[in-house]
Amino acid sequence: MRLITWNVAGRVGKQSDQAAAIAGVNADVVCLQEVTLRTAPLWREALAAAGFAAVETALDGLPPKPTKRRLAVLTAARAAVTRLPAPDDLPWPERVLCCEVEGVEIVNVHSPIAPSPELAKIRTHEAVAAHLREPSARPRVLCGDLNTPRRELEDGTLLTFAHDTHGRLRPERGERWDLAERALVRDLGWTDAWRALHGYGTRDASWTFKDDRGGWRLDHVLLDGLEPVASVYCHEWRRAGLSDHSALLVDVQPPAATTS
Repeated sequence: MRLITWNVAGRVGKQSDQAAAIAGVNADVVCLQEVTLRTAPLWREALAAAGFAAVETALDGLPPKPTKRRLAVLTAARAAVTRLPAPDDLPWPERVLCCEVEGVEIVNVHSPIAPSPELAKIRTHEAVAAHLREPSARPRVLCGDLNTPRRELEDGTLLTFAHDTHGRLRPERGERWDLAERALVRDLGWTDAWRALHGYGTRDASWTFKDDRGGWRLDHVLLDGLEPVASVYCHEWRRAGLSDHSALLVDVQPPAATTS
């Protein structure tokens, strides 16, 4: 299975170029973040034209009246897509979508940013982590813009946005914040499709400041019951201005059979 995850930044003017880029990588599953009420019909049409007849969105979680909460996630596949129950206690349900595609559960997440009110980021991570801690008979993929970590050191040490630039825990955020961010990208014990193949000697920020200065690796594919075969960030799409995030393209397969 080839999967691509991409925060498309809600860009209307770039949507056709984004769709063309996705059509060119021959993915089986597409997981998008920052889809809006305006861009969703464009995405349905473009994805159908590219062979993705099955599309699910979490737009039904958006508030009925206009607010700053205008962004949702979308999952599409060439095969049938079955909508699965979302995690309990999500503060912003439009940011998480659980689907089954060919026997694999795909959990598409867009974490709220740190300043979001009422600890929306932390509560989202806690809700998704609790959902994924439950055992599953299906292989599972967690993907999307998780808005963490702040830093990954060459020895594998991970620092979250609960830490300051010097690696110290910020008292106004504290241990709960740190544990919530770590839960999805590290403490579940799932396989990081990028790090498993590339190690910690490469940085590859998926969101950067102007001219690739600084930035963070916020976009992820994590695997349970599957192994990565290939993984690449499509940095050229971000550098061309299609989005402020790099897409992540990953090939996965069932674990190789062990021999006794």
